[in-house]
Amino acid sequence: MKSKLTVVKVGGAVVEDEAQLTQLLKDFSAIEGYKVLVHGGGRKATKMAERLGIETKMVEGRRITDADMLEVVTMVYGGLVNKNLVARLQANGVNALGLTGADANAIRSHKRPLKNGVDYGFVGDVDQADGEMLGRLIEAGITPIMAPLTHDGEGHILNTNADTIASETAKALAKLYDVTLIFAFEKKGVLSNPDDDDSVIPVITRTLYNTYKADGTISGGMLPKIENALSAVDAGVSQVIITKADAIDGHHGTIIKA
Repeated sequence: MKSKLTVVKVGGAVVEDEAQLTQLLKDFSAIEGYKVLVHGGGRKATKMAERLGIETKMVEGRRITDADMLEVVTMVYGGLVNKNLVARLQANGVNALGLTGADANAIRSHKRPLKNGVDYGFVGDVDQADGEMLGRLIEAGITPIMAPLTHDGEGHILNTNADTIASETAKALAKLYDVTLIFAFEKKGVLSNPDDDDSVIPVITRTLYNTYKADGTISGGMLPKIENALSAVDAGVSQVIITKADAIDGHHGTIIKA
């Protein structure tokens, strides 16, 4: 029987809010068994870019990462955000180790090709995550804290969507563990009405997702999140939950099923 492992992905809005982040780290620390934390940090990157006079360009919620912006996200995601989370988890009794995809070849990717004529720059689409290596760290009592950066094996860091990092990490670890993947953000789950915080959709299957996508119930940044969640379920991740950051210790929110 496989040991239980929980992968928690925390969004940038939670990372920015001190009260929410403090609670999330406390709850994450209390999760029993093996665990991995994946973080975003897009808002901090945008603020840092602004301070440095670098323009932030987005297309459909996705960051265009030119050479200047790549330096910003590498500093912010791999340094500022990642190491602060590691230090604070140590204070909560978690022996954490911060990783980008380049560290120990954790996650390899390739530079995203042109999509609908859009050049996303130094953005990585994941090829593979090394579940065996992460498993060895985990078995040694180390909790990986994953930044949303990968590498192409040719010396280049690539900016990579944090939801994708979480999904690919969970998929790779599902070969070794009974994995639960939790996407933690500022809402209670996937909402049928974005203006009503209590309109949580309890369960989403692929069929329901296609319906909600077609009629516009689900749109924008929630689309890639659910696509990543469904991909994880298809690859053998036992359970995927999208929920509020203060509810990662329970089973509230939206459950994603095949």
